[in-house]
Amino acid sequence: MFLKKGMKVKVCVGKDKGKSGEIIEINRVRELAKVKEVNMLKKHKKPTKETKGGIVTKEGYIHLSNLKQLDEVKAKATKTKGKK
Repeated sequence: MFLKKGMKVKVCVGKDKGKSGEIIEINRVRELAKVKEVNMLKKHKKPTKETKGGIVTKEGYIHLSNLKQLDEVKAKATKTKGKK
């Protein structure tokens, strides 16, 4: 089963292990996904004439193999992609 934009997933590895959220972006070539409110990164932006500078927080990418699809009916995670 493929993961798609808008699906609910749970993170099973890494600093955000156990967190769940909705997929907001997928990069199929690199096999990465951005999950809403998970893997938040801080980016320092320089001020320009048009925009104000400062520290911006945004989602980072997570590898698809580290995500499990959440089954809405059963409310538990099911494995979607893995190596044998």
